[in-house]
Amino acid sequence: MSAMQEKIEELRRRQADTYLGGGADKQDKQHQSGRLTARERVAALVDAGSFAEVGLFATHRATMFEMAGKTLAADGVVTGAASIGGRLVHLASQDFTVAGGSAGEVHSIKVADIMQASLRSGSPFVFINDSGGARVQEGIASLSGYGKVFHANVLLSGAVPQISLICGPCAGGAAYSPALTDFIIQTRQAQMFITGPQVIKQVTGETVTAEELGGPDAHMVHSGVIHFIADDDHHAIALCHKLLSFLPANNLEDPPRTEGDPSVEPNPALEAILPEESKQGYDVRAVIESVVDFGDFFEVQAGHAMNIVVGFARVCGNAVGIVANQPLVLAGALDINASSKAARFIRFCNAFNIPLVTFVDVPGFMPGIEQEYGGIIRHGAKLLFAYSSATVPKITVILRKSYGGAYLAMCAKDLDADRVFAWPTAEIAVMGAEGAAEIVFRKEINAADDPAQRRAELIKDYRDTFSNPYVAAEQRLVDAVIEPADTRRHIAQALEYLSIKRVPRPHKKHGLIPL
Repeated sequence: MSAMQEKIEELRRRQADTYLGGGADKQDKQHQSGRLTARERVAALVDAGSFAEVGLFATHRATMFEMAGKTLAADGVVTGAASIGGRLVHLASQDFTVAGGSAGEVHSIKVADIMQASLRSGSPFVFINDSGGARVQEGIASLSGYGKVFHANVLLSGAVPQISLICGPCAGGAAYSPALTDFIIQTRQAQMFITGPQVIKQVTGETVTAEELGGPDAHMVHSGVIHFIADDDHHAIALCHKLLSFLPANNLEDPPRTEGDPSVEPNPALEAILPEESKQGYDVRAVIESVVDFGDFFEVQAGHAMNIVVGFARVCGNAVGIVANQPLVLAGALDINASSKAARFIRFCNAFNIPLVTFVDVPGFMPGIEQEYGGIIRHGAKLLFAYSSATVPKITVILRKSYGGAYLAMCAKDLDADRVFAWPTAEIAVMGAEGAAEIVFRKEINAADDPAQRRAELIKDYRDTFSNPYVAAEQRLVDAVIEPADTRRHIAQALEYLSIKRVPRPHKKHGLIPL
């Protein structure tokens, strides 16, 4: 064997040892828990043969607490570049079989470096999390590493899409990196929290399981931290693939366009969706699915603040962000969580050049002491700010109720909507006819011989006069009153005409959204 061949054999041996991560026994244990290994996740995520690893032989520099001379394969994280669907991405995948995926200094520097490569190349960054947290043997150096990752998250924000997959534990400071990314996909096998059940028990006396505290249902329903729940690693990867299909590589590109469905023929099914009774609920997703290509609507945060619906779809092959009130939940009223959920989604779409289509059926902002004390003014202002600052094409379709401040908050003409369409069933007013009549005609109702009958007559008069789309259309606050069946055609046409929209803005560092 020549000297060169000996060197090559040594290289192959070192590579094979590193590919084993923490060893075959730990990989088996990973599989028994229903989870893939770090490298298996990468292989499933990217196009076959496309992964170019960076930092395979990187290792820690720690010498204290029995770390001297201890080998940690790839320092517990796989990093590199690859393609997904032929498009470049950069990624990191934590290896739980190596010291529990703990993040030491070099581990985090590897992640931060590949994030910088993502930024320099203008490509999305995907971070697969599976870590027990900071590597305590490295002390403050591990915290310094976390800081580098957090800083990189912020540098990438709004420049390239960032997606986090939570496929195992994600505890302590580690949870803040996913929180700084655009979308979080959490599997059923994963938990994420800042302080675990044991610490909570010691400090507050509260008893809670890890699943109750940081499982996907807790974060979808209660905290609103995550955006998608996956059954397992394979499902998480499939969700990641679909999400990326709607997104541009960076903020200087338009979203990828597909052939889509070119048809814009009238769809009479839209005429049968709204109930005859104006106070009766219906599923707004039926409207969305009747308008978008192939009825394919990719909903985001489906289990959180369900009185508003957000997600991605296509219209004639063009990617769009959908925002819609959901009359099935709280009558579609805007509350604290719905306002924040929608505002964040709008800000993302605007950052990455994705047009916004808004479907409106909103009776107002949610009343109540809890909402007022919780800051509905501040949180509702986020929605006003997000729509007002968005410069992408903004198309609004008013389906039924659109009352008061919530009418404005759902991207009215005065928030610089480019097109506002209204169905003939639209009721655009300061408030509902019942409430308005009580204020405007109170004296007349009280003085009537039959107050109940007079009240009903005056409510009808008010509704006939103001609770319709035509008063708003006369004042140019609605561009067109359209037949429901033609909604898709009007949206598609507006998207085409607005495709070269440009909006000059005052020169400033940034606006101050009411966080």
